[in-house]
Parts: sequence; structure tokens; C-alpha cells
Amino acid sequence: MRIAVAGAGAVGRSVAQELVGYGHKVLLIEKEFDRYQPATVPGAEWLWADACEIASLEEAEMQICDVAIAATGDDKANLAMALLAKTEFGIDRVVARINDARNEWLFTEAWGIDVAVSTPLALVAAVEGAIDVGHLVRLMALGRDSRGDLGQKATNVAKFTLPDGGPLVGRRVRDLEMPTDSALVTLMRGIHLIVPGPDEALRAGDELLFVFASGVEERIRAMVQGTRRLE
Repeated sequence: MRIAVAGAGAVGRSVAQELVGYGHKVLLIEKEFDRYQPATVPGAEWLWADACEIASLEEAEMQICDVAIAATGDDKANLAMALLAKTEFGIDRVVARINDARNEWLFTEAWGIDVAVSTPLALVAAVEGAIDVGHLVRLMALGRDSRGDLGQKATNVAKFTLPDGGPLVGRRVRDLEMPTDSALVTLMRGIHLIVPGPDEALRAGDELLFVFASGVEERIRAMVQGTRRLE
């Protein structure tokens, strides 16, 4: 797979290095000369250019890329690169980095973005997941809803850590009142990852990973916290 990565800062280089390690052909595009350092990711191709300009993306042969990743430290640049990659070059999969959580609402299909990754929100989710036992913590959202509504995510991923005495402790997976369009995917028990079968009994401290459609989050929260009966 050929992947273009805009931005050769710490994040862009790290992403590129991982992708190269997976065997992908990676092109790093960087406009700042002091960050144009091919020796830092020798397995990637490098281009000294502005990824927000059509001429630069033509030089990068963006049209033959399978994926474009806008990973600069500037949200405006990431939006511009994503829109060009999708509309001018027809890239199938466009991923964009969100630097300022206040700009999340902009990172939608209207700007050509298939997947938006918010660094600040991911860090907050990680902190909440570590210390906020007994509360449903949304980790990420994937895609858009079937109607294509802006800002509406088709699928959400969330984590819930069972507290001592919680309503799900001791219950078997088969007895969970899971809403339609939702699933308990995995659970972490200490250092062990478990793909739960129907007879798996839940224990205090289990970290449950849920996947669910838009509009279902409140029903998942009600189920795990035992606040009300599901409709």
C-alpha cells in the first residue's frame, strides 16, 4: 500500500516509521526545511514541499496513493491537505490529525476526512480510562452515520471499568441487556485479554470494551451503571 504522510514532525515521523515497518511504501511531505530530515526515517521517501498546494501533491503523485494522512501540527493545514487529497486526487482513505479539540467539529466528510484522530481527546480518554472507574469513557469514533449527517458517527468505541459492587459484577455475558447495534467486544482482566463467550462471568476491575452505533451510547451507559431499565 502506498501512503502519503503530510508533516514530518514527531508525530508524522513516528507514524511513517511504523507504517514502513509494516511493509508499506510511505512518502513523507514536509515544507519546513529544519524538519526535512530523511535520515530519521530512511525507509520512507521524502518530499520537501507544501502539502496544501495542488502542485506539490501532483509532484508527490498523490493520485497513486491508497491512503493520505494529514499529520501536521496545524489544523488548518490538515484540513486543506485532506480536502485536496479527497476531492482533487480521489484518495480512498483520508486520515487527519486534530491538534485542538475545539476544532473537532470541522473534521468531517465535508472536508474529505474519513477518520479524524484527536490527540488531546485521546489523551483525556486515556486518563479517564485509568482513573474514572464506574463511568463509560468514549475512546474514539469511526466513520459517519448512514445518512451522511455531518458530525454524526456511525460507530463508537468506549470502555467501562467495573467497580466493586457494580450492577454487572457476577453477571454472565449472555444476561447483559445489550441494545440493538451494540456489542461487548473484549474485556481486560489484569494483564489478560479475553474475548468473552456467553458464559463468561464479569468481575470487579474488568475493563469492558464496547462498540455501538450512534444514538445507543446512553442506553449502554444506563446498562453498565444500572441507572434505569432499557426500553
